[in-house]
Amino acid sequence: MTQSSATPNELAKAIRSIGSADFIPAVLDYMRTVTPFRGAFVTLLSPGRLPEHIYDNVRQERRSVVVDRWLDRAWLLDPFVVTFISDRFDPIMVLDDVAPDRFAQTDYFNIYYKSVRLKDELAVFVPLSDSTLFFSLGRLVGEMRFSRRDVRRLLEAHQVVSALCEQHFHRSPRNAPNQLSGAMRLDTVIEKLCNGLTRREIEIVQHLLRGHSSQSIALLLDLSPATVKVHRKNIYRKLGISSQSALFSIFLQSVI
Repeated sequence: MTQSSATPNELAKAIRSIGSADFIPAVLDYMRTVTPFRGAFVTLLSPGRLPEHIYDNVRQERRSVVVDRWLDRAWLLDPFVVTFISDRFDPIMVLDDVAPDRFAQTDYFNIYYKSVRLKDELAVFVPLSDSTLFFSLGRLVGEMRFSRRDVRRLLEAHQVVSALCEQHFHRSPRNAPNQLSGAMRLDTVIEKLCNGLTRREIEIVQHLLRGHSSQSIALLLDLSPATVKVHRKNIYRKLGISSQSALFSIFLQSVI
C-alpha cells in the first residue's frame, strides 16, 4: 500500500471517526501511511497532573509490566516525559534526541524496550487546550530505526494530526487527570525509599535511574567525574547495594 493511495482513505476514516471511540486507532492508521510503525501507546500529559492512558496496542500478557507499571510510577523515568516536563520538547522526537548516554544499559530499557523487542521509539506531541497528547510510536527488532526522513514526513503531517485531535477532544471532553502530588515527584519517591541520602545524593540517584553516566552527571551538575564517583560509592554504601540494577530494584518497590 503506497502513501499516495492510502493517505486519502485513511485520512477520510480519521475525519469520520472524530468524536467516536475509533478515533485514536484511525489517527494512528493515518500516521502509518506517513511512516510505518508497530507499537503505539498514547497518553495525555498535563503539567502538574498524572499521565492519563488513552490507548495502547500492547499484548495482554505484557500489560501489567509495560502499561500498568508505567502508569503507576515508571513514567518518572521515561526520557520523553522527562523532556516534556522540562518543557524542552519538539513536536516530533526520536529516542536518540532524549535518551541519556547510558540509557541502553538501564533496567528501565530492559523492561520497556528489550523485553518487548522494541528497537526504536518516536514521540509525537500534540498540544491541546490544556494538555498535550503524547503518541509513543515503536519499531521492533529487525526493523529500521526511525530516520530524519521519518521525522520530516511526520512534521509535514503534524498540522493535520493536530487539527484532527483538537476537533476530537473538543467534541469529547475528558475529566481532568488526578493532580500530581509531591509524593509522585521522582526526588520525593527517592527520598522516601532511600532514607539517609543527602539532597545532592538524591539528585545523583535521579540521574542514575534515568540512564546518565558519571561523566554525564558531572556535566549536568557542574561537578568533577571523580566527585560523582565518590557520591555513587556513598549512595551504594548507605543503601547496602553494589550495583545500579539494585538501585533500580529499590525504585520498583514503589510501583509493585
